[in-house]
Order: sequence, then C-alpha cells, then structure tokens
Amino acid sequence: MAEKFLTSTYFYLLIALLAGAMMPTQAATNNKMAAFVDSPVLAAFVSFVIGTLALFVYLLLSGVPLTNLSGLKDAPAIAWAGGLLGAFFVAAAVTLVPRLGVAMTFSLIIAGQMIVTLVIDHFGLLGIDIKPVSWPRIAGILLITGGVVLIRKF
Repeated sequence: MAEKFLTSTYFYLLIALLAGAMMPTQAATNNKMAAFVDSPVLAAFVSFVIGTLALFVYLLLSGVPLTNLSGLKDAPAIAWAGGLLGAFFVAAAVTLVPRLGVAMTFSLIIAGQMIVTLVIDHFGLLGIDIKPVSWPRIAGILLITGGVVLIRKF
C-alpha cells in the first residue's frame, strides 16, 4: 500500500505542496540568519553551504553514483544557470522579506513564476513541451495579481 502511494500522483502533489511551503519558510529562516551575520547575501551563502552539505550526505546515503558527474562535461551552458538562478532567488528573498514581508514577497514571487511559466510553456523553451497560452491561464495570472494587490493593501 505504501509503495503504491509513493509512486502515485497524490504523493507528487504532496511533495509539490511541501516544496512550496518550504520556500517562504526558507526565506524567513534565512532572514533570521541575515540578522546574525549582518548580510542577506552572506546568509544566502550559508544557506547554500548547508544545502550543499545536506545534498552530499543524501547522495552518499542513497547510493547515487558520483561517477555520474562525468556527464557535466557534456552539459550545455544553459544547464549551468540553475545554480545562478537559485543563488539570485535565495539572496533576493532574504533581502525582500524584511522590507516587504513574507506574504507580499511570495505573492510577487508566485506572480513572477506564473508569468514565466506561461512564456516557457507557450514557446516550449528549454526543451519543455509546448502548451499554448489560453484565456483561463491568463485569468489565473490576473487572479494572482489581484491577490498581490489585496495583500499589499491589507
């Protein structure tokens, strides 16, 4: 029974919700670290060091062969951008949370994510299957934008 759940769509939906919940929590905890090291960028650096160590321990415990890293030499330049994008995201979130609050920061982050997802899907960027922009998807962006306005106002 448990094995079936771990391979079901519901399990992946749960993981997605948990990942989403971790983003504002990470920003708040990184903001706490920034107060101790007196720098949002230094706090982001500490976050990445801890994250790197955690991933390394996971790799060792899960048995993922480190020899697979030999494939790095064949990776296109765009594949390397993920680390830069992640660093920007974490540093920006740590910088924005004390100025905008967690709710406003992540409302805007989600709005930005949704806009870019429509562009990536519509044009099939980065090897993603094409999924054209539609009015219901645009309505979703407008609803998120309305939510940002309400959060900002109240």
